Amino acid sequence: MGIDDKAKNSAEDLTGKGKEAAGKATGDEQLEAEGRGDQVKADLKKAGEKIKDAFKH
Repeated sequence: MGIDDKAKNSAEDLTGKGKEAAGKATGDEQLEAEGRGDQVKADLKKAGEKIKDAFKH
């Protein structure tokens, strides 16, 4: 996994956490769900990169 990919995935995860927190704070269920979705996407990308790395070694 490249450093650039790790940074993008981490940024997406943090963005998702921010959206989820903002949604909870304002009662915006759609924003909260979108934030959770962003976090799931970031987690899936991280898992995919780990699998790729495992096959490279």
